[in-house]
Amino acid sequence: QVQLVESGGGLVQAGGSLRLSCAASGRTFSSYAMGWFRQGPGKEREFVAAISWSGGNTYYADSVKGRFTISRDNAKNTVYLQMNSLKPEDTAVYYCAADRIGVATMSIAYDYWGQGTQVTVSS
Repeated sequence: QVQLVESGGGLVQAGGSLRLSCAASGRTFSSYAMGWFRQGPGKEREFVAAISWSGGNTYYADSVKGRFTISRDNAKNTVYLQMNSLKPEDTAVYYCAADRIGVATMSIAYDYWGQGTQVTVSS
């Protein structure tokens, strides 16, 4: 069992930056691929970024490529999402998730989810 707790969300102006963190419990964090997803108002949950267990492979949605960076620190059981050049359309609840099998872009592949953290980008 893995428990995930996100933090770092908030209100920021367009063009600003935020860094989200996701702290995981359990001794097996380093064996999980991790992902970030988001769900905006009236929208379905969508993939944002994912990282392999080693951190050697990363994947991004086209909408965030070049602006967001996913990283992890297995010694701290934490995965991060650095978000730069934020846009109003990035407004959403952001969720981190853990995948036992391997890195994936589909939410159905993930086994554990955090409760989410709100990111609001004002224009």
